[in-house]
Amino acid sequence: MSSFTALLRAIAAYFAPSPASEPLSVPPHDRTGDSVSVILVTGGTGLVGSAIRRVLETEPVGSRYGRLPGERWVFLSSKDADLRDPVQTKALFDKYQPTRVIHLAALVGGLFRNMKMKYTFLDDNMRINENVITHSHRVGVTKVVSCLSTCVFPDKVEYPLDETKIHDGPPHQSNFGYAHAKRLVDVYNHAYKEQFGVTYTAAIPTNVFGPNDNFDLEDSHVIPALIHRCVLAKRNNTPFVVAGSGKPLRQFIYSDDLAKLMIWQLREYDDVEPVILSVGESEEISIETVVKAIVKAVGFEGQYTFDISRADGQYRKPASNKKLISLHEDFEFTPFESALRDTVDWFLNNYDSARTGTSSAKTSIGDREPKDANGFAKGH
Repeated sequence: MSSFTALLRAIAAYFAPSPASEPLSVPPHDRTGDSVSVILVTGGTGLVGSAIRRVLETEPVGSRYGRLPGERWVFLSSKDADLRDPVQTKALFDKYQPTRVIHLAALVGGLFRNMKMKYTFLDDNMRINENVITHSHRVGVTKVVSCLSTCVFPDKVEYPLDETKIHDGPPHQSNFGYAHAKRLVDVYNHAYKEQFGVTYTAAIPTNVFGPNDNFDLEDSHVIPALIHRCVLAKRNNTPFVVAGSGKPLRQFIYSDDLAKLMIWQLREYDDVEPVILSVGESEEISIETVVKAIVKAVGFEGQYTFDISRADGQYRKPASNKKLISLHEDFEFTPFESALRDTVDWFLNNYDSARTGTSSAKTSIGDREPKDANGFAKGH
């Protein structure tokens, strides 16, 4: 273990509950018969949470990814409680008495927002994570799967990324507040495992996209930002301009695929070490390929160009999914174009209610630029 890793784990151990703070009760891993297994999903109405709900509702009952007899799934939003507040978090966990938790809630934002609000992203996310993990243990939750991000990895690292490299150096300065808060979840997980013997673990997805994403032009992920810009270009009969050369490569994972993998991880993966959830390195896609797929799915027949005066950002940051495939070798990812078409269709059908930022963005492109067009906003 590196000295950097040891320091982070020591910090988490300091904040972890003392031995006197034992669980109120320790329910079995799965309750059957007259009992109910309660799975609490924080951030349950966002991109990944809504995908988990969708998968559970469409997969056959009793199947690998469908609802199981005796399960009760509770999907929470920020309206249910402010998870930064320990009092509200305690009341929430006392109310539902969950047996397992999928933790998706986080303060997220685009590249520039991360750069301007480093303390807020660090503090808010540390409070959320500490409260969720602390009260999970207090009420006897036997399994927590938290969602991290590839931004937890060091800025200077040997590629491809893999699960052993999280703590090998500091993250990129542009979002170190968010990245450190997310990285500390892994530290908490190990501290709880070593002190209390519970299996709290984490998923590390690559770039997620799908229905119910945030399509705000000011503060969104690259795919929803490009979809929204293309739709506006078509409606306003204006050019579709993409920042950068279009050459950078990225790995994208469809939200429904991520949902299935997180359900699998909750039910079948019993190790504290995190797992990268992603398509393989061989399935990297260039931004230009993404743009062409969006143009086709939207039905845009106008001119689209790449503004090479805008910086491209990092050309590649590949992540290895070898660990995932070794554990779940029969998993089949949704083909990218099919997943993208479903995402575009969802956006067009839900345009008036989708998360798009200010209402003016829906009628005019103006001078708006997706701040993370090359920065790839982090979050879920």
